[in-house]
Amino acid sequence: MKEVKSPKKPLLYYYGIVLFVLFLFNVIVSPLLLQGQVVEVDYGTFLDMIEEQNIGQVQIDDSQITFTDKENTAIYKTGTMNDPGLTERLWHSGAKFSKDIEKTMSPFLSIFLTVFLPLLIFVGLGQYMSKKLIEQAGGKNAMSFGMGKSNAKVYVQSTEGIHFSDVAGEDEAKESLAEIVDYLHNPEKYTAAGASMPKGVLLVGPPGTGKTMLAKAVAGEANVPFFSMSGSEFVEMFVGMGASKVRDLFKQAKEKAPCIVFIDEIDAIGKKRDGQLGGNDEREQTLNQLLTEMDGFEGNNGVIILAATNRPESLDPALTRPGRFDRRVPVELPDLKGREAILKVHARKIKAAEDVDFHTIARMASGASGAELANIINEAALRAVRNGRVTVNQADLEESIEVVIAGYQKKNALLSDTEKKVVAYHEIGHAMVAALQTNSAPVQKITIIPRTSGALGYTMQVEQADKNLLTKGEIENKIATFTGGRAAEEIAFGEITTGASNDIEQATKLARAMITRYGMSDDFDMVAMETVNNQYLGGDSSLVCSAETQKEIDRQVVALVKAQHEKAKHILSENRAKLDELATFLYEKETITGDEFMEILNQKGGETA
Repeated sequence: MKEVKSPKKPLLYYYGIVLFVLFLFNVIVSPLLLQGQVVEVDYGTFLDMIEEQNIGQVQIDDSQITFTDKENTAIYKTGTMNDPGLTERLWHSGAKFSKDIEKTMSPFLSIFLTVFLPLLIFVGLGQYMSKKLIEQAGGKNAMSFGMGKSNAKVYVQSTEGIHFSDVAGEDEAKESLAEIVDYLHNPEKYTAAGASMPKGVLLVGPPGTGKTMLAKAVAGEANVPFFSMSGSEFVEMFVGMGASKVRDLFKQAKEKAPCIVFIDEIDAIGKKRDGQLGGNDEREQTLNQLLTEMDGFEGNNGVIILAATNRPESLDPALTRPGRFDRRVPVELPDLKGREAILKVHARKIKAAEDVDFHTIARMASGASGAELANIINEAALRAVRNGRVTVNQADLEESIEVVIAGYQKKNALLSDTEKKVVAYHEIGHAMVAALQTNSAPVQKITIIPRTSGALGYTMQVEQADKNLLTKGEIENKIATFTGGRAAEEIAFGEITTGASNDIEQATKLARAMITRYGMSDDFDMVAMETVNNQYLGGDSSLVCSAETQKEIDRQVVALVKAQHEKAKHILSENRAKLDELATFLYEKETITGDEFMEILNQKGGETA
């Protein structure tokens, strides 16, 4: 989009001009003016003034004599002569010998240059600055100096901006926003049926899903003025400045209606009011002004508010009610079809090989946001350049997924022979437990090459399709798979290592969710023991039960994980020969594909749990 900006000069710029002018007069102009006050006379005049005792100060150099009259009102100079008694006559005349005679000027000129001229310059610049600041503020109060003015960025139609065709994977959100754009273009179609457009549309979703990009697409499609501002820009140190910015923003918007106002990260000013004394009055006043502007006594026709946030649960109910934000548009993580479409959109910027299978890449990138998918495409292009190519192939994209998930390969991190064997058994333990259970995702790749994320190896499983529901058995299988690495270490070496720390964390998290949130405990049945906070920002949870109940929850979590751990050890013990064979194969090759793994596993068959 093409941003329309008014040129603004900081105050430091104007003060710099004042200092420069003063420097110019004091260093350059004044000496030139002073130099013109020296009067050159002949030597005879100099002798006459000595006789008349009209010499004030005198300076004798090798080539000239500089002197003043008795009142020091003028400076004279003359040439030197061979005059042996000159010094004595000057002494008797009352002259004062000086090393450097101060060059004076007329009192009027001195006062003009040192007082009146700088004052005139300063006053003139001050008036000019005040006029410019008033014009920028859109008001007539010179004392305000533009404080409280909205600094929203104004965009106009641009053929080079983002359009709906550049946004993929969010068809429902685009449909809701396209309706608003259509209303701005053809309002008669809606008013004829008595329909009116929502005053506000709230975009909610996890980071990186494309909320701001959708707003940019609306700006590219709407063909109306588009104001963009972040919620944090309203918050000021001085109370009342944020509310003033809100008033100024809506004043500008109403003047350019119909238009769209986009407020990014609106939770910065729209948090719930707790009613406690000593709170942030500035934020509360800003919120109150926003509420009034969106739905107050004055009409707000022709101004549609778009807002985006990752924390909708923290917004004030008065802000999210119908009449202000009438429509909430979820911008969730894309599904398999959406990920494939997003990859293809971002792949327009690179040269992809003809055999690239974006469907496979989309399956491998399960759970990735739009921003992460864009990063995957960019990492693949960078890998192609590092390998001396301009075309991105399938291997580049698959490796870029691993880079985003686990980081770059650590080329200088060499494992000892013993550690390498332990890691090989650990990863094969994960893969075998996953493969020998029903309803588990197929193994895509196994590697024991250390990564910059700290992982010494990993096993990648890829679902054939997105799953929206998980059964109790599937979750238990996942927990068993997480414990498979530790189980393999115990069976092969009779010892355990610290390599299972992340597995333990993931298994415990799943087991606790089964009991506290999913109602998969026989004792608690369908009672929620935990609530999720900030579902779009990590999903932090908090228990809502007594200490006795929490103790029982902990006991059941331990029992559940322990049962799945025993199940994993049973599976691996029953297939010990395959465990050794596959671990040796992985130890030698360091990286194997899922097909290679399944081929060895199925050579003589494996028992299924």
